[in-house]
Amino acid sequence: MSAPLGRILVIEDNEDLAFGLRNNLEIEGYRVELATDGRSGLIRARELQPDLIVLDLMLPSLDGYRVLRELRDEGNAVPVVILTAKTEEADKVRGFRFGADDYVTKPFGVLELIARVEAVMRRCGVGVRHSSAVRFGDVTVDEATRTVRKRDQSVELTPMEFNLLLALAKRRGAVVSRLDLLKEVWGHASTVVTRTVDTHVAELRRKLEDDPSQPRYILTSRKAGYRLLQNAGRE
Repeated sequence: MSAPLGRILVIEDNEDLAFGLRNNLEIEGYRVELATDGRSGLIRARELQPDLIVLDLMLPSLDGYRVLRELRDEGNAVPVVILTAKTEEADKVRGFRFGADDYVTKPFGVLELIARVEAVMRRCGVGVRHSSAVRFGDVTVDEATRTVRKRDQSVELTPMEFNLLLALAKRRGAVVSRLDLLKEVWGHASTVVTRTVDTHVAELRRKLEDDPSQPRYILTSRKAGYRLLQNAGRE
């Protein structure tokens, strides 16, 4: 079993969102701790000395700006990714001036957040992930470089197609519901409907399966969702 990539503290008062983030980050290989208000989050940050903090701005007891400012005033340089529904440029600028390393606006896809977490950790030299490849049939998916090859020929996927393929791949053959895919890949935006998932799956099959009408790897589980059958090995 590979060593954890690093420890992340998620400070978020929405329990459903917090547990969803923890679940997905743990699937990726991180150790994750949760705090549900600013004051306890600040205490946990001091105690745990995490490798990265995911910090909501609108928190009870102490808002995220105050948490971030106190950490920086104490000389704590832990990387911080701000997570918030605020979209005004002034709010983003304020966060960066207080010492944030990146900024993700709700609603968001979980894969987007994970990619930003990895990018920040990479810049800081923490929890660097070794390149990994997922294979099914003649297809190789390289997560680190976000490239796909079939029989050694490059296959062009849109960003959402790649994110959807990755969401299926990391479940290692387990069924993923359309709703979970919407949340993870599209952030469950109000403009996205379940049919969007079906359309993107159809495109993946067209590009990656030998016979899209009779797929061997990107499979439908009736009334449940989709799953991806992989080769045994994963590098």
